[in-house]
Amino acid sequence: MSDSASLRRIATRGSALALWQAHHVAGLLADVAPEITVEIEIISTEGDRRTDVPLAQIGGKGVFVKEVQAAVLDGRADIAVHSAKDLPALTPTGLVIVAVPERADARDVLVGGRLADLPAGATVATGSPRRRAQLADLRPDLRFEELRGNIDTRLAKSSSFDAIVMAKAALDRLDRHPEVVDPIDVDVMVPQVGQAALAIECRADDHDLVELLSRLDHRATRLAVDAERAFLARLGGDCDLPAGAHATVADDDTITLTGVLLDAGDTTMRRFASVGQAPDELGALVAERLLSGTGT
Repeated sequence: MSDSASLRRIATRGSALALWQAHHVAGLLADVAPEITVEIEIISTEGDRRTDVPLAQIGGKGVFVKEVQAAVLDGRADIAVHSAKDLPALTPTGLVIVAVPERADARDVLVGGRLADLPAGATVATGSPRRRAQLADLRPDLRFEELRGNIDTRLAKSSSFDAIVMAKAALDRLDRHPEVVDPIDVDVMVPQVGQAALAIECRADDHDLVELLSRLDHRATRLAVDAERAFLARLGGDCDLPAGAHATVADDDTITLTGVLLDAGDTTMRRFASVGQAPDELGALVAERLLSGTGT
């Protein structure tokens, strides 16, 4: 790699979790290319600035990534590090998701109360339509309140509700240990597409960097996330859609993908799982079955 490429700038949001993720990727990069100097560029996003408005009202999950992607496209940064769950289904022209490192624990958790112990009519706070829909399917008696903000902001508000819902990976990465944490198995509550995985983007024409960052890709995680993102793409959805998908990958690269969807005007959460080895085809198949109403 040329000397001019020895400095690489990582664009990221400024939250504690986003910074953890950026520094984690910088550490992975240092392991494979110690000659590279990395700088962190903090980018303010609309999703971070407008925490008082539900995401669906300000454009969905793209509000957390558009400005970060723009910084890479216009050359202010070379690399973007995202929570994979924040990415819209389509990658902007000129960028490529070049690596998906090994995934952390993808489960959702209740903080402040255990699902089995919540009293009838308990109030659960979450900003996620997917989480609301699945919890309402499990416990029709529950009431829900909107909750947004970074990890510590949400934890600070948890005492105002019977429970709040968070991603276990976020608590683990930031070493947060609330008194009551109730992990919900992925078979009970299907996670968001890409949950607990990181996505590393760069410019598609930065061939040296593409080659370098591809060394950070974790094959099983990449196959799983590709299948989940294909599911999201076929739905044509964003985070305002009550849908989720989670994939696991066997040693022979066989992918098992489970998807859930609450269709508009419906009151039943549909679920469908299938197995395959082509992530794009599998994701589209599971989405098609749910859209057609043939899931169970």
